[in-house]
Amino acid sequence: MSSNIEIRSIQPNEYYDLSMMVGELLTEIMERIDHKAFNFDRLETEKRVNDLISNGKYWVFVARDMQSNKTVGFVSLYESYALYAEGAYGTMPELYVKERWRSKSVGQKLLNKVTDFAKEKGWHRIEVTTPPLPEFESTLGFYQNNGFEITGGRKLKADIQA
Repeated sequence: MSSNIEIRSIQPNEYYDLSMMVGELLTEIMERIDHKAFNFDRLETEKRVNDLISNGKYWVFVARDMQSNKTVGFVSLYESYALYAEGAYGTMPELYVKERWRSKSVGQKLLNKVTDFAKEKGWHRIEVTTPPLPEFESTLGFYQNNGFEITGGRKLKADIQA
């Protein structure tokens, strides 16, 4: 099934599909942890992705099933900077594969694209935060099986009211 998968940069006509998958990802996380951790607005998400990509601040690669011509997953990246990381590195805020396509190497193919892109950018590091454990133990295992290692801490956030 995964041999019919193409990984490529997202096109503007796919921003709607991407916004729908972001909604699916956030809904899945909130249902599993039983907490409304995100405010999701599909239209605002579609506008946001257009703005971020067109301004060169964000990169998205999609997985498309060539047989059905449907998007079945995506990964997003942005460039971060830190002294501990020796300068510029990639942050992967989202990686999502539709449920029926999981365990079929789609996520692996997306990560392979991330690695190739990181090399093109001259990054020596990619960072990702998994959703909370134990609800997402399999997600942690996926990343560890693909060369990621735990470096400590938990991701924290503080909402800033403008």
